[in-house]
Amino acid sequence: MSYGASAALQAAVWQHLRSDPAVAEIVGDAVFDAMPVNPPAGVHVALGAEEVRDAGDVTAAGSRHDFVVSVLSGADDGAGFSAVKDAAAAVADALDQGQLALSRGRLAGLWFLRAAARRTGNGAGRQVDLTFRARIDLG
Repeated sequence: MSYGASAALQAAVWQHLRSDPAVAEIVGDAVFDAMPVNPPAGVHVALGAEEVRDAGDVTAAGSRHDFVVSVLSGADDGAGFSAVKDAAAAVADALDQGQLALSRGRLAGLWFLRAAARRTGNGAGRQVDLTFRARIDLG
């Protein structure tokens, strides 16, 4: 089963980002797995889309997860790209340097793939989407 570690990866990423001092310095505890009904003011982090592919071989089951972590600021925040990009760099550093402990499977590797920055909310908001790849051994 190649999708078996998806929830474990999501929980580990969320917990790791919430406990990282550099991320917390910029966004506080505004790291969300599910966005609140009313988006928070200021810069915040949200876990996003994920695509999973089988990565097993003859020795064991495994999976490759490409997942997005978004860093956002609201249209009413008034911050430019600088604050959002600083937070995005802290997220990338946290995941690059951190060892994630999964409740299911073993993280074999975690890599930054790409980032895309854009304006949102009629041009007043900002968003950076960071895409990472995780390789998980399930055997």
